[in-house]
Amino acid sequence: MKWSIITSFFLIVIGVKSNAQVVLPDPTFPSSQDNITLTFDATLGNTGLQGFQGSVYAHTGLITDQSTSGTDWKYVQGTWGTNNAPLMTKISENKYTLNIGDIYAFYGAPKTEKILQIAILFRSENGETTGRNADGSDIFVNLYDDGFYTQLASPTSNTIYELGNNIELKGFASSSATMKLFVNGTKVKEEIGDSIVYAYQPPTDGDYEVILTAQNGSDLVHDTVNFIVFNGPEKSDLPISTKLGIVKVSPTSVFLSLFAPNKKHVHVIGDFNQWNLKSDYSMKLDSDNSTWWIYINDLDPTRKYAFQYLVDGEIKIADPYSELVADSWNDKYISADVYPNPYLIKPGTFTGYATILDMAKKEYDWKDGSFKAPDEHKLIIYELLVRDFLEDHSYTSLYDTLDYLTNLGINAIELMPVNEFEGNESWGYNPSYHGALDKYYGTPNDFKKLVDACHERGIAVILDVVFNHGFSQNPLCQLYWDSKNNKPDATNPFVNVNAKHDFNVGYDFNHESPAFKAYMKQNLEYWINEYHIDGYRFDLSKGFTQNNTLGDVSAWGRYDLSRVNNIKRIFNEVRAVNPDSYIILEHFADNAEEKDLANYGCMFWGNISHDAMESSMGYNGSFNWANHQSRGWNNPKLIAYAQSHDEERMMYKNLEFGNVSGSYSVKDFNTALDRLELTWVVFNSIPGPKLIWQFGELGYDYSIDYNGRVGNKPIKWDYNTASNRKDVYTVFSEVNKLKTNYPAFDGNDFSSDLSDKVKRIQLNHTDQNFLVLGNFDVVNQSVVPNFKHTGVWYEYFSGDSMDVQDVASELNLSAGEYQIWTDKKIQADKEIGRVKSPSLIIDIYPNPVEENINVSSNELISSYEIMDSQGKIIDELSLNIPSSEVNVNVNNLPKGIYFIRITTGSKIGLAKFIR
Repeated sequence: MKWSIITSFFLIVIGVKSNAQVVLPDPTFPSSQDNITLTFDATLGNTGLQGFQGSVYAHTGLITDQSTSGTDWKYVQGTWGTNNAPLMTKISENKYTLNIGDIYAFYGAPKTEKILQIAILFRSENGETTGRNADGSDIFVNLYDDGFYTQLASPTSNTIYELGNNIELKGFASSSATMKLFVNGTKVKEEIGDSIVYAYQPPTDGDYEVILTAQNGSDLVHDTVNFIVFNGPEKSDLPISTKLGIVKVSPTSVFLSLFAPNKKHVHVIGDFNQWNLKSDYSMKLDSDNSTWWIYINDLDPTRKYAFQYLVDGEIKIADPYSELVADSWNDKYISADVYPNPYLIKPGTFTGYATILDMAKKEYDWKDGSFKAPDEHKLIIYELLVRDFLEDHSYTSLYDTLDYLTNLGINAIELMPVNEFEGNESWGYNPSYHGALDKYYGTPNDFKKLVDACHERGIAVILDVVFNHGFSQNPLCQLYWDSKNNKPDATNPFVNVNAKHDFNVGYDFNHESPAFKAYMKQNLEYWINEYHIDGYRFDLSKGFTQNNTLGDVSAWGRYDLSRVNNIKRIFNEVRAVNPDSYIILEHFADNAEEKDLANYGCMFWGNISHDAMESSMGYNGSFNWANHQSRGWNNPKLIAYAQSHDEERMMYKNLEFGNVSGSYSVKDFNTALDRLELTWVVFNSIPGPKLIWQFGELGYDYSIDYNGRVGNKPIKWDYNTASNRKDVYTVFSEVNKLKTNYPAFDGNDFSSDLSDKVKRIQLNHTDQNFLVLGNFDVVNQSVVPNFKHTGVWYEYFSGDSMDVQDVASELNLSAGEYQIWTDKKIQADKEIGRVKSPSLIIDIYPNPVEENINVSSNELISSYEIMDSQGKIIDELSLNIPSSEVNVNVNNLPKGIYFIRITTGSKIGLAKFIR
């Protein structure tokens, strides 16, 4: 007698089990040579299309011997969200058929490929409503080779039945045979034919195994299904008082707890029970009727496990508080160089997300005990997206780049979301698991090593976090999901059915819900404790409200006391863990609300992009709103920025839209770069924290819309080898060092005029005073500097000095020129002895001079002017024949400090000399 378990073996090879109830094929055991018809029952599976009255389409493809995995669909028919997919034929209420006929012709597959499965799901035209398996997975229909087969169509494996219900046991054979049904080893029915049916009523709760055998001559085949019968959860109080999620209680055991009110039962499936549904892994229910818990024992202390919760027999999720998750769809695309030795997903175990439980995890040896976070008023934050900053998008490479960032003079890094988000390549604002580190950038220890190294250099690490919303793969959404309407259902204790404001994306969290408040609190505490994170930038914090302002964006921005209270609560909860944590809000609400929260201690993103860009391009733009005093705030809590991940790139706008006056053009490449220097010199000198977007210090000139707004952007480290771009980096660095090292740049003792094209800032301190000037016009301008006092002042970049006799005397500034004056001599590390104005170099010899000075330039000089230290023009000359070298007699000038300004065909430059 020959035993065969072809069906079970086939499923292991493919790695995905079929669901014969949701879709029934005709013939029952289809081959690639048959004319195949599929019948879809919308009342089964996730029931998303049950009662649906519109057209239903099949989204379908094939799994072939050329598929790389059991989910690698080939020859997909139609485009999602359109009506060019196969249309289902409605044969009765909730039942539809799809006539495939010749499978190779239908899918356009070459007959050289072996077809293993039909992959299918069903949808409305726009794709918002779908029919799938009960757990939300795709449906797969097996194809068979010639031979003798049997199959249990009902029940399906890993199903939960309530005690007292009859269970239909139904099986088929590919030809007439002697068929037998066994339940837990006892034969319950025998019949000759190609099908068998038996109504079975389990006598008790517990685990059940159904075996169907079919014998045809000497061929004997069988199929096996396991299910459990449930008689309600065991009620038992939580044995330990602990956080929700996963707690390791010994080297070989963990304690799991899940908050899921209004659920009937929760079971744990994973590597420790071979992903089979077992009564022993049924979670107990606490007396609060909301918290489920279980101990998992006898684990191997040297290995990694994965597991999921099976909720009400249909919903499969990883633990909402997972620290790391396995993703059956996307992990295979993560490079082993970025994430070595990952958890290996075995085919056929799970789809979607599963919690990774590493029993061998070692505690990281932190070295940052003496780290003190920078004063928030002096923060210079470098915002970056790891994906678009480094070719291998890894924490390891970012660690290797810290010298570059340290030399730039920044003291904080703000990382766009690094918690688990949907897919691999993303900005990260589509969060799935808020507490799980996304593996696409590296391992937890790689990230900890990065944070540790940043702290060693005095650099804080700030995380961009997204608690306004979750996306459909988020477990808080999946636990309570209305599959018919494709949105959270009304019983969801975490997520609103409908968003409360017009700018929402994904699914809007309920910020007044105690359940969500607890979830958010625990996750924020976790990142500080586990990864030593120094603060958070809260994306879309204006959404932290339950006030419904849909249809009225202006109402959303008005003072909202409930939102203010929510944010103050969050502030207090985070500061209770680390009193120095930065709480940064992307808020953009009315100033009254922001002022209230700023006075409480919160910091704010301050988008000055439009005016900064206009100024850089040579048009009218005001920096006033970058000054916290202009907003009536008590302290500099405003993180003003000209560029961030959300704005167009300044260099791109300079080159494309820059202003032009005569020979001076902001569109000129080198001039465009110089305008970046000008903008940062003035902008960063305004007291208060500032932010740089990655590569802005090198003049990144690809548009934000290159390859789509959120698409991958070119990673341009070659910019760092171009001297003109590196010069921008140097100026950024010099101003950053002033900002972080001199107390005049920190505080409220300053005055400014930032609304016109010529901008000035006076920074006062008992130690040292500074005066910052910048001409954003495209023509030369004069300015009354209003020095703090008379006496000798020193220009920071050039090293020049000026004896100020009248603080109100005008200074002349060339187009795009910037100066920083100080009453104590300090010297920039930047090259001195030359004054640069749009790539123009001026050399003077000798200096000091007695009679004649020789002035030379890298461009032909067409005219020059000689000015005294107050900017008064003493002599001027236009050359009939431009020359790169001019000899000027200055014997008639009194002893003192003078300036010579030269004009070339397209540039203007200034240099100092002493008579």
